[in-house]
Amino acid sequence: MRVLHLVLAPRLSGAEVLAKDLAIDQRADGMAVCVASLLPSHAEFMPLRDELQKHGVLCGFPLRRHRAARKLWNLFFTVRSFRPDVIFAHATIPSFYARALPLRVPVVYVMHSATNDFERPLFRRVEHILSGRARAVIGVSQQGVTDYAQAIGPHPSMTVVPNGVDLARFVFTDGVERSGRAPQIVQIGRYASVKNQLLTVRAFSEVLKQVKDARLMLYGVVEDPGYQRAVIELVGQLGLADRVVVAGPRTDVASVLSESSVFAMPSRSEAHSVAFLEALASGIPIVASTIPSFAFANGYPCVQLVDTDNVQSYADAIVLALGQARAQRSLAGLTLRDTAARYRAIAHQVCLAVPAR
Repeated sequence: MRVLHLVLAPRLSGAEVLAKDLAIDQRADGMAVCVASLLPSHAEFMPLRDELQKHGVLCGFPLRRHRAARKLWNLFFTVRSFRPDVIFAHATIPSFYARALPLRVPVVYVMHSATNDFERPLFRRVEHILSGRARAVIGVSQQGVTDYAQAIGPHPSMTVVPNGVDLARFVFTDGVERSGRAPQIVQIGRYASVKNQLLTVRAFSEVLKQVKDARLMLYGVVEDPGYQRAVIELVGQLGLADRVVVAGPRTDVASVLSESSVFAMPSRSEAHSVAFLEALASGIPIVASTIPSFAFANGYPCVQLVDTDNVQSYADAIVLALGQARAQRSLAGLTLRDTAARYRAIAHQVCLAVPAR
């Protein structure tokens, strides 16, 4: 079987990292695999590109940005050259382009967005036109499937496939307790208002009143430069510049988690966060918002789901977490192996439904 994964831009974000992991798994299973994009690769993604190529996965990333018509032409050329049996289009915009191609290749639309894309009238109109072109629709959370059904209507082949974490990379470790490092809080996520880094900075200023030597590390793709500037400005206004690092994405997330004491995630909305799963696998104490997509973790040890909009409650939860040890958590059904098996089954299903070409 020949599989093409299409992403918007190769970057260190959940959807793209999942596509990379699935591609490597499928290649190991004997499939021919290509990862393609509509936009050029971010510089930080280059180590992941090298990893893909090392495993025999082809990469089709443009060298510069193009207008919509050229994007579609480049994708058409990539598909005609690679001849996939199935296309997994990760996120809404890539799925629009894949389904607009005048080709019979079955397309599987994977909904990764942390927000409801179909609140946008333009996206609703386009999806109504192209919905029948999707051979299957995957939601990484039940909320995504519900949002789709309410905005567009039911799809004949729609399923929930949660994201999975590679347990070989993110393993439980209690190294921090033995290290003697200063307490370190980390938040990993793209700089966008939905991720609420501003709340974490405000809560951290309260944490310092009780834990004088604490540090805060913020890492993520700069999706909204204006929002990142607001975070940096708030750090300065609160006099926290010597205690807070506002940085870009990291490829060594497992190391970051092993070196940190608490993982913070005050998101207003998430689909099924890969970063949250990685934190669960690492055993690090977690403080996160009470949104529906985190509810499944409510019973895990050392996981606090709190009203992060209440800065004092958020800060108190972080202080409590700083006093907790790491915890081993069972992630049965949420591993990369589990997720990859579901994607393989869907690929075979949609290919069997296509008449021989």
